[in-house]
Amino acid sequence: MKIFRFLLFLFCGIQLVYALPPGFVYLSAVDSEIMQEMRYAGYHNFIGRPVSGYKSKVCILTRQAANALRSAQRELSRYSLSLKVYDCYRPVKAVEDFVVWSRDKSDQKMKLEFYPHVNKADVFKLGYVALRSGHSRGSTVDLTIVSIPAAHQPAYHPGVPLVSCDAPPGKRFPDNTMDMGTGFDCLDPAAHAMNREISAVAFRNRMLLRKVMIANGFEPYENEWWHFTFRPEPYPDTYFNFDVD
Repeated sequence: MKIFRFLLFLFCGIQLVYALPPGFVYLSAVDSEIMQEMRYAGYHNFIGRPVSGYKSKVCILTRQAANALRSAQRELSRYSLSLKVYDCYRPVKAVEDFVVWSRDKSDQKMKLEFYPHVNKADVFKLGYVALRSGHSRGSTVDLTIVSIPAAHQPAYHPGVPLVSCDAPPGKRFPDNTMDMGTGFDCLDPAAHAMNREISAVAFRNRMLLRKVMIANGFEPYENEWWHFTFRPEPYPDTYFNFDVD
């Protein structure tokens, strides 16, 4: 029996090592110091529930993108700062889940926080969500910056009172990150990278994130301050659909 259990342990270990497609890695295996708060595997996101295909709270990326993030992290760590990722590789089935959600007019439970000034039917047209997401190619990441030592991050519990994502940092959902002018996944013009209507401090923080990411090979997305894609992508024309697990 002991031999059987030992062999089973080895087999499971092999499965975990080789579960990802070639060229993909767990970010934690490349840099364990980068913080992770994988929003789509939980309830604190714009649809208010775990998204299809997200079975674990882990960040998966192409090896090239993960290595570039490690370089960005090393640069920030010299100033007692750290990256914090919210989303990485996103399976095609997750994007399809977003499409189904957008067509359900009755589901407005997360509107007050994540899209307070936008009609949910327009989130694709306005460029906040894509019908074919670059995340599905494995080299796009949503992230922010945290001061180290990191402050306590309160847990989100479904049903808590919601506050608009563009509210001042002391009023919107408490986050342990540097103020970027809005919360993550704020589907609103206030989240546009170069929006100057936010505070001067928040704009400087956005520019710091942008500068570090560009310096390490990432291209920003103007509609979302948190969204960056590593270039050149190793899989520019391939959209993957394996689970995040």
